[in-house]
Amino acid sequence: QAQLMESGGGLVQAGGSLRLSCAASGSIFSIDAMGWYRQVPGRQREYVALISGDGSTTYASSVEGRFTISRDNAENTLYLQMNSLKPEDTAVYYCNAVVQSYSGSPKWSSWGQGTQVTVSS
Repeated sequence: QAQLMESGGGLVQAGGSLRLSCAASGSIFSIDAMGWYRQVPGRQREYVALISGDGSTTYASSVEGRFTISRDNAENTLYLQMNSLKPEDTAVYYCNAVVQSYSGSPKWSSWGQGTQVTVSS
């Protein structure tokens, strides 16, 4: 199984930028799709962005044009560049990945602990 560790969150003023990272570690044979999600207390976790194994990307309408998802396959690391941040972007951000171990079939990994992003007005 793989373990996911999100980092890079923090406190930023509206209009500012942050770059989040998600490092996958453990017994990993390969990684296909990777994605970012976020959750506000009292609300369901929502999709933010997805990047496929071939590098194609999709975004939630609320972040398209402001956020950029990317990956470093050699380091099994996912990134989310967040620009023009808004207070409504405040949430705990999580990543996930379709991981194939040496002994199992590809499947979405367990969630990490997330990283807090707070955008002040």
